[in-house]
Amino acid sequence: MSAMLLESMRSCWPGLGVDGPLSGSARNDILSGHLDGVRVVIRRSSRTPDSRSWEWHLLRHLHERGIHVPVLVPSSAGDLDVDGWHVYEYVEGSHPEPKDPRVADALAEVHAVTERWPQRPGSASSIDLPELLVGGDVDLTALPTGLADEIVDAWRRARTSSPTCVVHGDAHARNAIIDEHGRYVLIDWDEARVDQPHYDLPVGPAELRANLAWEIATCWIPEHDYARSLVQSFTGAAPL
Repeated sequence: MSAMLLESMRSCWPGLGVDGPLSGSARNDILSGHLDGVRVVIRRSSRTPDSRSWEWHLLRHLHERGIHVPVLVPSSAGDLDVDGWHVYEYVEGSHPEPKDPRVADALAEVHAVTERWPQRPGSASSIDLPELLVGGDVDLTALPTGLADEIVDAWRRARTSSPTCVVHGDAHARNAIIDEHGRYVLIDWDEARVDQPHYDLPVGPAELRANLAWEIATCWIPEHDYARSLVQSFTGAAPL
């Protein structure tokens, strides 16, 4: 973070200091810091203002419903973010084991309290993308035609009559923390959108394949080498 940017942040969050970078985010700047002696996380989202507002509204709703998520610290003017920069209370704790069932329980609670939630501005679900072609981090027109067709087919085969809801979009043990009170806190909602619940909680081979298809599609542009590395597992062919 540049000295000029740090001073700008301090003018919005007086007393804010930066301790250093944090790992775990491939797409956004994320830093460890302190505010009035309390440890915080400083993060920058590259999403649009409407998309960020959707995320903050979602976090507030989940918090009010008793689901443990990061708590945003408003600026001195009462803003939740300033040009995408925002401050969270730091969650002390440890990551759960990868197969810890309580993570799935927490995700199921999220799905239950967000049925038929409005779509994140600029994003699109696996249901809508075959028609829209572009939404969120997915641009089906940027994929090789044959691969795009296989991805859409995988999404269609996994589709069910379940109502749509908010899905975390990047649900794994590294995005959950067991805090000092033993509560499971779900973090990093940057990839959240409205879709079918199996994109967080797959239960069969068709859903697992659809989720792999989503991972390839959503990473194709921002994390291209990683997306290409998944193609062989998905198609059985050599990476493109």
